[in-house]
Amino acid sequence: MLVHPQFSPIALQLGPVAIHWYGITYLVAFGLFLWLAGRRAALPHFAQAGWTRRDVEDLLFYGVLGVVIGGRLGYVLFYKPGYYAAHPLEVFAVWKGGMAFHGGLLGVIAAMALFARMRPRPFLQVMDLIAPAVPTGLASGRIGNFINGELWGREADASLPWAMAFPQSGSMLPRHPSPLYQFLLEGLLLFVILWLYGRKERGRGQVAGLFLIGYGVFRFTAEYFREPDAFLGLLALNMSMGQWLCVPMVAAGLWLWLRGARQAGA
Repeated sequence: MLVHPQFSPIALQLGPVAIHWYGITYLVAFGLFLWLAGRRAALPHFAQAGWTRRDVEDLLFYGVLGVVIGGRLGYVLFYKPGYYAAHPLEVFAVWKGGMAFHGGLLGVIAAMALFARMRPRPFLQVMDLIAPAVPTGLASGRIGNFINGELWGREADASLPWAMAFPQSGSMLPRHPSPLYQFLLEGLLLFVILWLYGRKERGRGQVAGLFLIGYGVFRFTAEYFREPDAFLGLLALNMSMGQWLCVPMVAAGLWLWLRGARQAGA
């Protein structure tokens, strides 16, 4: 059985300035987005629509706002509404942790809708452009989770070669290293699928729809290996909150993909 390496959360200390691994993973995520979305914007069907590098830089700005605001509000509303209703000022205490991917996704959707309205550009065209550039950022975030020894997995058979004890969990039980599972599924595999699929022009909304389907399916699967939040546990049908939030996500993705397919075939 392996033991989590217990990395220091601080990657580099320069006098009073501490550079955290989490901050580095965010910077990597933003840099990859700029590079990949810039390459997407240069594809013929986007270039002909007038997309430029400046547009991609603006998309990153809007997206960061959406991730931070939506991720925080999603955590507050989906995971601990009762607690934050009793402690409303702590909603703004983001330095204490507490972000939710599904909330961040809704925040990004809202930010992209605002971007599309202000330009103006078709909203689904915006979403199709950015979708393949998102999974590498998710992969970077999962590496940050692993370095911090958080979001550990459920108990695993000790004979599993990569079973790992996470001392932060309060026990030395062998567990699935679920952040690495999510890194491989929601990050690398989803990126490869979307990047290859998105190289050709598709029906409007199909690339974004495939992102919703792919992420939803991979996250739903990974949740079977991830320890449920202690304050929530498993909900109806023995599904976690993360799994329940993936259900409407996959449904919306299927609707978008089929809608785009019908329009492309019209």
